[in-house]
Amino acid sequence: MKYLIAGLGNIGEEYQDTRHNIGFSILDALAKVSSLAFISGRYAHSCELSVKGRKLILIKPTTYMNLSGKAINYWLQKENIPVENMLVILDDLSLPFGKIRLRDKGSDAGHNGLKNIQEALGHNNYSRLRFGVGNEFPRGGQVDFVLSKFNNDECKQMPDRINLAIDAVKIFALMGITAAMNQFNNK
Repeated sequence: MKYLIAGLGNIGEEYQDTRHNIGFSILDALAKVSSLAFISGRYAHSCELSVKGRKLILIKPTTYMNLSGKAINYWLQKENIPVENMLVILDDLSLPFGKIRLRDKGSDAGHNGLKNIQEALGHNNYSRLRFGVGNEFPRGGQVDFVLSKFNNDECKQMPDRINLAIDAVKIFALMGITAAMNQFNNK
């Protein structure tokens, strides 16, 4: 069985390790612990990971956050992966730092990456893992906040929180979204 795991973010050094790029960071960590390297491909950097007989295609779209749907739609078709075997990993301002929340469908909640994916797919019935990046910014400061780097306290906690997200990705592939939600949504 094949799965598409799409981490959302923006390409370019200026976006590396920012809150908005947590999807990229989680996939980078997963690839690193698996001794894998991403290669450049059409609309995304990708690599393949095997988890107990499941083939996970990890992608980091190179289309920028607001056009993530183009890359995701292409890779779903290229790899012939059903949408129910796709998990999108993204930042979430409404969750406290490091909290993860998995859902099997839902609204875009104002997230431009999700908005574009919904437009590309024609629906919002796909699984997502939202990673809390906090919301400590002044009114009107949302854009600057999501494009900022994590503070020192958050950086100290980051490895444990990223490992939790990696475990959730693996459970999604092995046992499905419901099992992943039951196991990780309260952690």
